[in-house]
Amino acid sequence: MPQKKLRVELLAMTPEPLSLIYAAFRQCYHAGFVADMWPRLLSGEIEREKQADFVQSVLESGHDSPVEHVSFSFAVEGISRACSHQLVRHRIASYSQQSQRYVDESDMDYILPPAIARIPEARERFEALMAEISGAYRELKGILAANGRGAKANEDARFVLPQAAETKIVVTMNCRALLHFFSLRCCSRAQWEIRDMAQAMLAICRDRLPALFATAGARCERLGYCPESARFTCGRYPLRDNGA
Repeated sequence: MPQKKLRVELLAMTPEPLSLIYAAFRQCYHAGFVADMWPRLLSGEIEREKQADFVQSVLESGHDSPVEHVSFSFAVEGISRACSHQLVRHRIASYSQQSQRYVDESDMDYILPPAIARIPEARERFEALMAEISGAYRELKGILAANGRGAKANEDARFVLPQAAETKIVVTMNCRALLHFFSLRCCSRAQWEIRDMAQAMLAICRDRLPALFATAGARCERLGYCPESARFTCGRYPLRDNGA
């Protein structure tokens, strides 16, 4: 029943993402058929720097729907059920999550919040509770199995599992959804766990598609000011001057 750490890996992404986004943008403003342009994009006849500059300039105008044609698929482990509950609220995405109905949690892994880990007595109490819950799960599963639940004992015993229980998930988002996700979850106001996950995902996206994600992240980084109110701002950026 060990403590688990976050791990984010890229499984797959749309091939030729920059050229695909460029072609999608160009089709909106181009009289011709972009399929005829496609071989020139792939061969390098239309330079990638030119493609990137065009994509960035159109994005700055606020036109961003064509970036939906490109998606990233990530495998994530070492997050809590509390974190995954936040993640799946981002509805423009696809999720495949490890099932507590089918996966035995007798040796449940868990996530230890840093604030608890820093305080010895808090950590001791937390870890003792995780061990107690794991033991209760095993006992309940055995009782249920002995009373006719058989292979379905997991689905009832899981009701004692905590939000700290570790889970694994595959998530696919298109680039427009990712930009929105990063704008909210990279913010210092986001809960620490989903912020760590978002920052790990953003690092991958920046490496694979810098033309789109170089300036992605918390909204304040793009805007140059904090869109939150005085009550919620972290102070990193000035508040927007509503009188301007």
